[in-house]
Amino acid sequence: MEPFIKYFREISYKDLGLVGGKNASLGEMFNQLVPQGVNVPDGFATTAAAYGHFLDHDRLRERLQQALADLDTERFSNLSGVGKKCRELILGSDFPEEIRQEIKKGYDYLLGKYGDAISLAVRSSATAEDLPTASFAGQLETYLNVSGLQNLYKACHHSYASLFTDRAIKYRVDNGFEHMQVALSVGIQTMVRSDLACSGVMFTLDPDTGFRNAVVISGSWGLGENVVQGAVNTDEFVVFKPMLEKAKQPIISRQLGSKAKTMVYAEKQEGELQNPTDAIINQGTPAEKQEEYVLQDEEVVQLAKWGKRIEEHYKQPMDIEWAKDGVNGELFIVQARPETVQSQRKQEAFFTEYTLKEQGKVLCSGIGLSNRIVSGTARILSSPDEIDKLQEGEVLVTRKTDPDWDPILKKAIAIITEQGGRTSHAAIVAREVGAVAVLGTNNATQAIQDGQEVTVSTAGGETGYVYEGKLAWEEKQTDMSKLEKPRTKAMLILGDPEQAFKYSFLPNDGVGLMRMEFIINNAIQIHPMALKHFDKVEDRQVRDKIEQLTHHYQSKEDFFVDRLAEATAVIAAAFHPKDVIVRMSDFKSNEYANLLGGRQFEPQEANPMIGLRGASRYYHPMYQEGFELECRAMKKVREVMGLTNVKLMIPFCRTVDEGRKVIELMQKYGLKRGEHGLEVYVMVEIPSNAILAEEFAQVFDGFSIGSNDLTQLTLGADRDSGLLSDIFSPFDAAVQQLIVMTLEKAQKTGTKVGLCGQAPSDYPEYAAFLVAHGINSISYNPDAFFKGMENMLQAEQAKATVK
Repeated sequence: MEPFIKYFREISYKDLGLVGGKNASLGEMFNQLVPQGVNVPDGFATTAAAYGHFLDHDRLRERLQQALADLDTERFSNLSGVGKKCRELILGSDFPEEIRQEIKKGYDYLLGKYGDAISLAVRSSATAEDLPTASFAGQLETYLNVSGLQNLYKACHHSYASLFTDRAIKYRVDNGFEHMQVALSVGIQTMVRSDLACSGVMFTLDPDTGFRNAVVISGSWGLGENVVQGAVNTDEFVVFKPMLEKAKQPIISRQLGSKAKTMVYAEKQEGELQNPTDAIINQGTPAEKQEEYVLQDEEVVQLAKWGKRIEEHYKQPMDIEWAKDGVNGELFIVQARPETVQSQRKQEAFFTEYTLKEQGKVLCSGIGLSNRIVSGTARILSSPDEIDKLQEGEVLVTRKTDPDWDPILKKAIAIITEQGGRTSHAAIVAREVGAVAVLGTNNATQAIQDGQEVTVSTAGGETGYVYEGKLAWEEKQTDMSKLEKPRTKAMLILGDPEQAFKYSFLPNDGVGLMRMEFIINNAIQIHPMALKHFDKVEDRQVRDKIEQLTHHYQSKEDFFVDRLAEATAVIAAAFHPKDVIVRMSDFKSNEYANLLGGRQFEPQEANPMIGLRGASRYYHPMYQEGFELECRAMKKVREVMGLTNVKLMIPFCRTVDEGRKVIELMQKYGLKRGEHGLEVYVMVEIPSNAILAEEFAQVFDGFSIGSNDLTQLTLGADRDSGLLSDIFSPFDAAVQQLIVMTLEKAQKTGTKVGLCGQAPSDYPEYAAFLVAHGINSISYNPDAFFKGMENMLQAEQAKATVK
């Protein structure tokens, strides 16, 4: 006869049929990973045999089958009534004494190990749960801060009843599980006092794109249910997995969440609780705690290392819950299950890009999931009881979702919530059902009207937008399985780190141009000299805005360095170990002036396009300290984060002597060419660069042709002037002669040459010209990438035919 309880020390993953996925995983980790340094709280689990004994007691199995036989499995019109009857049958049946006695043995064991003051986490685990094809995400109940034997019995009894919540019943029908073939095991685990600290969720891949080299950790203050249920907007950390054991600091991204609620223990109550949920309460988080990150850097790295170890043990990506004990300061893993969405997807042959063709009024925005665009009628629902209001293909708008919403979510084409993050219940289920989602908007239920037509776009990166009305968009699909790669390197032009993981799946050779200006404009927004000399900023409104943006940093310089480093690191990590060529800032003085505090530190120039820009700016006293901050950020990316695939590029370098000055200045700021494999490229965008290419090759490691500026300065034609559009042409003989000159001289010196621009994708003959003369790489904007590859292949074939 199977036992009614098993201790974690007796459980392995082979016991999945006996104790369910959740408890089998806990036992597996307790036995196999605790010896490797992964902290897992001890406990025990009731078995499927105990559940079977409970059902056979008092003819309960037969009565439940009769109740479930009446379920309308087409429209689920009577789901609520059937579910309620099943739960009443279970809670109305006595808990058998034989099961109570075994639970008491386990409870006494934990008392003996940890003392009389323990409280327990009681988690329900179905025997069909956490399989690779079905997550059962949040289907069953968890009870926290359970203390005393009588309360433990009650929590176990309620756990059995949770197998028949409306959502769990429907989930089994949807996934083809026979109701009475699924048993329930109750995991009883010593509580981690995260009510006094923090807790959260960790994925060992990026849950949005499936990028495998990231560990994504989210967390909030207090007990973890707020994170799982999406009741708070969490802090989020992204760690680059390959550098976990190699880099000084492998964290490549941090985002501070509002963490408005904290779930804690309720005040101690004597005796038996009416309901096991009464042992915890949700309260507002103090403002100062909302402004703090829940984890220190070393704790983030520790969790990521554990996540990687757990993933390696299970040989698949994992979805893990963690908690920090506020009494002893230790971190613990409290659950681990296979990730069931991205890891189950086959590498798609088709790459689909969505582009809005018109702009509309933005109603709200938040964390965007799925990289798609949809439109439909918005339905504002306040609870799952309003399921009838939502029609198939409509847009669900609500404050937050929890597992009670699951029967509804499959009907929605998009899900908009005011609360919740990328690892919340709403995010997990949205990915499972294939819905577009915009989460954590804060104001969706006020900004959107019930019945209003809306367009939901998450195609622009991590931020999703909800627009008024039905907007037009286009979908462009490419079959990557049929693509042949050219011999000439096909690289990307990028500036947006939010798109990096997604575009890393293109058949690319790295990033030929990463625009630093995009990051400074979007992630920093402040002129570096206004941060370096904040005390000299005169405009009160500008000072207030800078204070607001930088208030999490003791040093305003560190704000610039860290934000620039992290945004760059995300792109570098996405394409690692391929080259990512980062162009140092290439704003003109009028563009720098538009940054916060910029007007005070920038000159008024009649012609900024050929004024203080690029290399000349870096060593000029007006900006040299700003360039130092750029160098510090790049040094951090390469030497602290370990991303030495980052190469640096100097724009608009007018003379060879100017190039030497910049190289010397970079060395002064800790970026020595050749050290740790550092290569420094130069843009070829001034005729002098082509004419003296051999001399420039003595100073720099590579060239990147900027065809727009080269055309402008060769022809003396303003690239932005519509009046001169008939003159401004990359096909001009003078421009092409300078490009040929650069390529021929570079071949003599063994210097690599690339080109960044639109022309090779727009014009097959331009790609043919570049390939014919031996270009090493061509970089494209993502929307032009496939067309560019096609043109390169045609050019290579034509070149081979000529030979």
